[in-house]
Amino acid sequence: MNKKTCPLISIITISLNSDNYLEQTIQSIISQTYPNIEYIIIDGGSADSTIDIINGNTAHITKWISEPDKGISDAMNKGIAMASGDYILFIHSDDYLYSDHSIQEALDSIDGSAPVYCFDVLFQSEAHEQIHSPSPADFFTNLKLGACHQGIICKRDLFQELGYFDINFNICMDYDFFLRVYRKYGRGMIKIIHQTLSVMRDTGISSRTDWKSLKKRFKEERKAHKNNCRYWFLFYPLYWSIYLSYRFIKSKLGI
Repeated sequence: MNKKTCPLISIITISLNSDNYLEQTIQSIISQTYPNIEYIIIDGGSADSTIDIINGNTAHITKWISEPDKGISDAMNKGIAMASGDYILFIHSDDYLYSDHSIQEALDSIDGSAPVYCFDVLFQSEAHEQIHSPSPADFFTNLKLGACHQGIICKRDLFQELGYFDINFNICMDYDFFLRVYRKYGRGMIKIIHQTLSVMRDTGISSRTDWKSLKKRFKEERKAHKNNCRYWFLFYPLYWSIYLSYRFIKSKLGI
């Protein structure tokens, strides 16, 4: 395959003290058969052996930095600013690509008709594995993001058009951003492709199911609603009063 005829995809990994899983993340990306990948690592100033792992793979990493940041959103924004690809994909240091052909198969399926492409993600925990399939952009996008960021490939120009991630978010920055996209493009914002792109471990902050962690995530989801949803004060207070009670009971029952 001629590299010049293939769209450039920028894959961005955010890391901080990630020596448990980072090597697998890196290997899953640098072993891809797709010929036109720009790989960027943004490290938040790790104090463990993360930097040693990065240094051991610099021949295959396009750009990387290690410096303090203002949180995950800030680190992701640094990656976007350094990226030059036609498309952007975030595969953070807890996660990895599903197979060596994942990017090739994904780019073969992208036709340029939408700004965002959502793929299946394999959710992995010690207890089980389960495929998470994305939901279409519709009314329910106003309530929840129906996709995992590890399965989202979007046009880089989208960030130039609608702005970067809001650094006031630590968990739901992707939902806040894609609500902006939904306001701009409506139902046409997403094209869903049912093939597995990546594997998501249950170690990330957005995967935690204890009530304390859930409350933090729900607080940010409410902030995203307030920032982006018209007339939020008419509908969302009722929604959140019901939904929080439901999730509290669910968490206490271990469901």
